[in-house]
Amino acid sequence: MRKYLFLFTFLLLSANNFAQDKDFNYKFYGQVRTDLYYNSRANEETVDGLFYMYPKDKVYDSAGKDLNATANGSFYTLYTRLGVDVQGPRLGRAKTSAKVEMDFRGSGTTFSTVRLRHAYLNLDWGETALLLGQTWHPLYGDVAPQILNLNMGAPFQPFSRAPQIRFRYKTGDVQLTGAAIWQSQYLSQGPDGKSQKYIKGSCTPEIYIGADYKRSNWLVGAGIEMISLKPRTQSVVEDKVYKVDERVTSLSYEIHMKYTSPLWYVAAKSILGSNLTQVSMLGGYGIKSIDARTGEQEYSPNRNSSSWLNIAYGKKWKPAVFLGYMKNLGTSDEVSKMYGTGTNVDQLVSTSAELTYNVPHWKLGVEYNLTSAWYGSMKSSNGKITDTHSVSNNRLVATALFMF
Repeated sequence: MRKYLFLFTFLLLSANNFAQDKDFNYKFYGQVRTDLYYNSRANEETVDGLFYMYPKDKVYDSAGKDLNATANGSFYTLYTRLGVDVQGPRLGRAKTSAKVEMDFRGSGTTFSTVRLRHAYLNLDWGETALLLGQTWHPLYGDVAPQILNLNMGAPFQPFSRAPQIRFRYKTGDVQLTGAAIWQSQYLSQGPDGKSQKYIKGSCTPEIYIGADYKRSNWLVGAGIEMISLKPRTQSVVEDKVYKVDERVTSLSYEIHMKYTSPLWYVAAKSILGSNLTQVSMLGGYGIKSIDARTGEQEYSPNRNSSSWLNIAYGKKWKPAVFLGYMKNLGTSDEVSKMYGTGTNVDQLVSTSAELTYNVPHWKLGVEYNLTSAWYGSMKSSNGKITDTHSVSNNRLVATALFMF
């Protein structure tokens, strides 16, 4: 980490010299961010609770007490970040630019180490533009909640930064987007847990096609996403190993809108998702058949409906509310086993209210969030969840940001 910090500091101190090159312009930026949080119970989460998803189900001890009904909290600065935007010389008729951004989240369960957030180059011909590199997944897109929680609305809102080749075409008020997407830090679930191998073995990237209409203060759009994975390449039946050719392919659909003005921010998104675990959402796929001789399996994707609404008002003092709802729609086939995230959750409901104080270079805020999850048993005939019971978590977040 010292090597990366030294390199970035050297670049920052040398910015004035770089800026003298007439063909390049550099803008260095960053933020120091602190997050203090409290939860009333244990939760499904990552980054030691900073990236919060939803409350865990009840697990009872020998005396009938819920082991997960235990409060927790901590204080972190892991999402402090540094970045640089570069405007480069023209390449033919195209304007060139690039971005590199990092934070200190680390990866997996290793924290306080440098992590790449964005790293891409962009060629802009005016009406068309081509992006190559890692940035926000198109399902995250240009419409996301303005909230303090670092999950940015997940698992109701898709959340992922991914390597991609993205092409955009603008004509008038309409923007068309097409992208081929791979996986790096945010991975699909499968028989071996989270892994990049399912999409690598597939040799097929995710495909996204979308359209946006932008005019005045409004943005309205929709998109379609396709993902095709290979869950396994071999199986074991009675101590014999067989090569198998398995694939699960699914489509997801999303619509979104956003209204912005000097005082108002109103945004919403609705997704009919299928196997979107790589973008921090619930779902997966189930086994619908097994070849008795080779053990080769066929799969049926799990479908979820997810929607959210975010409203914020103000400039200096800005109150905001967030509402999210997710429903498990099951599978189109009979399944015997599920692979994924939250496949035993029937529905999720989340509400939050926050107040932030905003002045140049500073943002201070507090947020209260209540999330309830309904757990139950899977009905094998359609993958739906029955005999449900609810579990709730109360979460408090206090955040301070200094932006430069």
